[in-house]
Amino acid sequence: MDYNSRKETEFETIRLRNDTIAAGRRHTVGLKSDGTVTVVGDNKYGQCNVSAWCRIVAVAAGNVHMATNTGNAHTVGLKSDGTVTAVGWNKHDQCNVSKWSDIVTVAAGWCRTVGVTSDGLVVAVGRNNEGECNVSSWRDIVAVTAGDWHTVGLKLDGTVTAVGNNKYRQCSVNEWSSISAVSAGYLHTVGLRSDGTVVAVGRNNHGECDVGGWRDIVAVAAGSYHTVGLKSDGTMVAVGLNKHHQCDVSGWHDIRAVSAGCAHTIGLKSDGTMVAVGNNDHGQCDVSGWSSIQQ
Repeated sequence: MDYNSRKETEFETIRLRNDTIAAGRRHTVGLKSDGTVTVVGDNKYGQCNVSAWCRIVAVAAGNVHMATNTGNAHTVGLKSDGTVTAVGWNKHDQCNVSKWSDIVTVAAGWCRTVGVTSDGLVVAVGRNNEGECNVSSWRDIVAVTAGDWHTVGLKLDGTVTAVGNNKYRQCSVNEWSSISAVSAGYLHTVGLRSDGTVVAVGRNNHGECDVGGWRDIVAVAAGSYHTVGLKSDGTMVAVGLNKHHQCDVSGWHDIRAVSAGCAHTIGLKSDGTMVAVGNNDHGQCDVSGWSSIQQ
């Protein structure tokens, strides 16, 4: 089996990755079934200016931890032809993706954008003060995720690699194996094993890494200080900081995809509608009227 065929098989096993919905610091993004995109929340830097987008197949939202000097964000869209578009805050050139091509998946962190090409290579633009964009040597990557200051890549063989800030050992993922999905938060990293269990490394001040007891998980998402997991029966689990009720997902059901922002959590239901909990200071949880979001 050639690389692309093997990669397609791998992507099928992790098809519940969170690429049709995205939660940022203060905004929420949804990919509609017709390839257009809808957004709610803060638009200070134009991160919600996606009304002209079409033929989009995946979305990502820049996220950052909650602090008085943070909140600027951008939004990224992957087009069906493998090119990428981006709007929003661009101080560090994180939106300069117009020349990318042959991209199969994208991720957005604070101040940067990361993309994986069809041959398993990785490209990145944006802030690189701590080496978080040093991904040019990566090979055989099938998925990427970007935290505030670190970037994580999932390899075809189920192992994981990471670059960037490692103060809390959030990049200490080299010994992981049999991983089918990864998600990077502010200062922690979460990995979903193929057997439905979950591992996590990094700062654990609020219990955001306390996932050792989780079972039967099919998707994970790491917020700034919380972690959520989607179970195979469509219900949810969550750990970590719950100051804004971002972990109040125990009553959710029939969920197909999840994403965790700084302090809010969003879920896509099987009927194409959305649910959200958590901080809503900028209307980022106002998704109750959404419909036809792509599965």
